Amino acid sequence: MPNYKDKTELIEELKKRFQLYDQEFDDIKEDEKDLLQSGVDKTPSQNISYQLGWTHLLLQWESDEKKGIDVKTPTPEYKWNNLKGLYQSFYDQYGSYSLQEQRALLQNQVSEIITWIESLDDATLFIPGQRKWATTAAQWPVWKWIHINTIAPFKNFRTQLRKWKKEKGTDIDLYLF
Repeated sequence: MPNYKDKTELIEELKKRFQLYDQEFDDIKEDEKDLLQSGVDKTPSQNISYQLGWTHLLLQWESDEKKGIDVKTPTPEYKWNNLKGLYQSFYDQYGSYSLQEQRALLQNQVSEIITWIESLDDATLFIPGQRKWATTAAQWPVWKWIHINTIAPFKNFRTQLRKWKKEKGTDIDLYLF
């Protein structure tokens, strides 16, 4: 996992990875959003719904803690040993939206995350134990939670989308840059 020297570097990487991820949907037709391809575990709609779910949770954890609510991660309904159920809840929640609507929702959430990062001081962002919701046995600082729920999947899920397109017959270079 990379380290970021400051919040500007984190924000720039988030913007870059989101833009590259979002562009993968440019040539996916609306009537293809629910197609499952061999060797790919998510449809395009499920892929973006997963992203919507995790980015929403990240913002929700922060919002709830600021309100004095005891945050239960990942959610009060789902524990870490039932992520499959959590993912299905994301697909159910966001899957009825068109791909364009899903993309707009995700763009809004990424913008909210960027605004949130900008509002944090360096200690809150880079020193472990600054948020109750982020304090686990792993002792990750907030930036790692942001990275693992945005930048990393944006990068990794691009590979899945490209594989989905290849399986569909779209000629695409699988190189990630």
